[in-house]
Amino acid sequence: MSEVERLLQNAFAPVEPPGALTERVERRLTELTDAAMGELAEFDQSALRDPRRWARLAAAGLVAGTAGGALIVVRARQKHRRHESHGLRALQNGLREVSSDMRRRLRR
Repeated sequence: MSEVERLLQNAFAPVEPPGALTERVERRLTELTDAAMGELAEFDQSALRDPRRWARLAAAGLVAGTAGGALIVVRARQKHRRHESHGLRALQNGLREVSSDMRRRLRR
């Protein structure tokens, strides 16, 4: 192996993020999802008549979808690391957890 190949191999070696980073990301995604779902839950149906309020509803839906999707991926990755499930099964379990979590919070 040449010197350049060895340097490249060392440069592109996978680096595991610290455990606290994953916890912080999950906590922030959960907070974002909760805030967006709260906004959607409190939205008044009669407000749909006013187009000026549509942006707020659309933004809340976009944030809830994006943060919820990212949270599903984060939880699936955690399950995969703990060898509880692999591949699509990990995604399915993550989706199940996040959706049941959202349903429980919307019922409050």
